[in-house]
Amino acid sequence: MTNQSSSSPSPILCASFNQDYSGFSIGTRDGFKIFDSDSGRLCYCRAMGAFNIVEMMFGSSLLAIVGAGEQPSLSPRRLCLFNTKTGAAARELNFLTSILAVRLNMKRLIVLLQDKTYIYDLNSLAILDTIDTVSNPKGLCAFSPNSVSCYLALPASTTKGSVLLYNVMELQSHCEIEAHRSPLAAIALSSNGLYIATASEQGTIIRVHLVTQATKSYGFRRGTYPSAIYSLSFGPSMQLPDILVATSSSGSVHVFSLAFMINQRSKRSSSLLGSMIPNKINDAFEPAHHYVLPNAVPAGVKSYVMIRGRGADTVAGISPLSQPVISQALITIITFSGYFQQYKFSINHASSGSWSLERELNLLTAILDNVSLLAFLLDM
Repeated sequence: MTNQSSSSPSPILCASFNQDYSGFSIGTRDGFKIFDSDSGRLCYCRAMGAFNIVEMMFGSSLLAIVGAGEQPSLSPRRLCLFNTKTGAAARELNFLTSILAVRLNMKRLIVLLQDKTYIYDLNSLAILDTIDTVSNPKGLCAFSPNSVSCYLALPASTTKGSVLLYNVMELQSHCEIEAHRSPLAAIALSSNGLYIATASEQGTIIRVHLVTQATKSYGFRRGTYPSAIYSLSFGPSMQLPDILVATSSSGSVHVFSLAFMINQRSKRSSSLLGSMIPNKINDAFEPAHHYVLPNAVPAGVKSYVMIRGRGADTVAGISPLSQPVISQALITIITFSGYFQQYKFSINHASSGSWSLERELNLLTAILDNVSLLAFLLDM
């Protein structure tokens, strides 16, 4: 594995995967870059100053970018909708305070400030709603791009781990979930909008709720000692909807099987003792079906992770929720020290997990070739 120093300041200012995980973007002090998630190949780059936010809209030519304020033309209070085909700004929106996060799908544009969240119609840029929020200096949020179950998750408290779920298409609050005793550190929504995962500042327990039934939770123990959770990510809804992956300041990657947890709860609730114990108490006894890749990233180096399916086979005639599944997945990690890592993760019939490093690249030294650029522009 390539040595990744964690002593120097992070060369990457921001990183994010697009909505279908087919690509990802990074922002640096020199500009921004777009990469292919499968190969790590550089597809597009633009040297025009420092950027704190670079958000893709699926595989289209539209980017939402926000400068880091290191030069007057790149104010952190200005959102630019940038067209990679023309190389120019399509529209701009200006705000009174710094923009902390941006999310978008085909119909909605979400802009987070420290204590307000704006919801826009993406096509007309008309304001549809404004949400007054608790102070959110880290811009913590999660967004499900599914146009049917399209939810936005925001912190609902500064003293405990409560999360507000807002239906972005219907423009109304859906529910509030009290997930943790400590303030939230990470939130993730599955792409189909069915699940929400949360972690607190303690980072020892990760909880998953069904969005439609906010009171039903599954608890996963990441570890015994506190750790900062850097990212949470569900498998794509049509491939691995029941797997959750996390990275933390410990440098390890954690994979949790939600399908196994559902099966365990179903078995337990059918027993006499299980039916007498409330769900909230049951959560404390959940046996996490948990796989760990230690030291994937140097401790303290911020990282984002996503998981993509490679297919799964079940034992003939047996339900996948009643027996272990043979599964393979690609787990991609972007480190803020500037590296792309791709692991193949497998679960066998005995429910044992194995890891193999498939690819590792330096994102900062990646070179754009004309063939990659042309293919990227033609695919938009």
